[in-house]
Amino acid sequence: MTGILDSVNQRTQLVGQNRLELLTFRLMGRQRYGINVFKVKEVLQCPKLTSMPNLHRLVKGVAHIRGHTVSVIDLSLAIGGRPTTDVDKAFVVIAEFNRTIQAFLVSSVERIINMHWEAILPPPQGSGKAHYLTAVTNIDNELVEILDVEKILAEIAPVDETMDSNIGQEIKQAQKDKPVVRRILIADDSTVARKQVERAISSIGFEVVSVKDGKEAYEKLLEMSSQGSIYDQIALVISDIEMPEMDGYTLTAEIRRHAELKDLYVILHSSLSGVFNQAMVERVGANSFIAKFNPDELGNAVKTALIK
Repeated sequence: MTGILDSVNQRTQLVGQNRLELLTFRLMGRQRYGINVFKVKEVLQCPKLTSMPNLHRLVKGVAHIRGHTVSVIDLSLAIGGRPTTDVDKAFVVIAEFNRTIQAFLVSSVERIINMHWEAILPPPQGSGKAHYLTAVTNIDNELVEILDVEKILAEIAPVDETMDSNIGQEIKQAQKDKPVVRRILIADDSTVARKQVERAISSIGFEVVSVKDGKEAYEKLLEMSSQGSIYDQIALVISDIEMPEMDGYTLTAEIRRHAELKDLYVILHSSLSGVFNQAMVERVGANSFIAKFNPDELGNAVKTALIK
């Protein structure tokens, strides 16, 4: 356990070809869960928690960690399970999501596993709409569930999805004298995140082609290119980074390698953040990186792509 706690920060800089490192943990039961180490800043024995008035029911308490006051979310309760007991023996996973630092209370932390994104699969069909999964995988002949943390955070603190209407008007004004392809491909494995982007893009007058992961996005692009020039069919691609089967970095690299797709404008849009992403954006050839989720920043990134 000490090795895990000491090494998480150092191992978040994994750079590979469609690979990730998964930190596995358990909640109130035998089921194993996973989170991408890229998002993990630290793992700690649960510190003393302070209760405060009007806390969300999913927040176990507030902790003072490294000079910051952080809300500690009971992850078991957040996905519809039992509240976490034995808090003194539990752990908190400190992670960075969507520009904020979050602390997730878990019952136990196990180990870090180096994996290929191809081994990370979409949730099984028939899971329904109420589940909190973005993906599943098999480790040691045991199912490991990867949680849709963005869905959990959206339920606790919904974000403003309204985009400045002037952005759409500026795009229309700049392109009024030439034909415009008003369709954008969006790839994101989180249902909540995908819907947020869809609503924002639709609000400025664009049709959306929506897919659930990088592999599906690449296959869709190939299908479209077989029917004619891809540049006559979509204006650009907005892709998440962490996705089952093929991540956003690999999707971008594949687009750049394909003769009929290589000039597509690609915006990587992710809850991952930090200077690491900028280095990877340049390495795989993406045009820009936007951290989730600020609708105006996303809209301005689209405007930059289209007004040349």
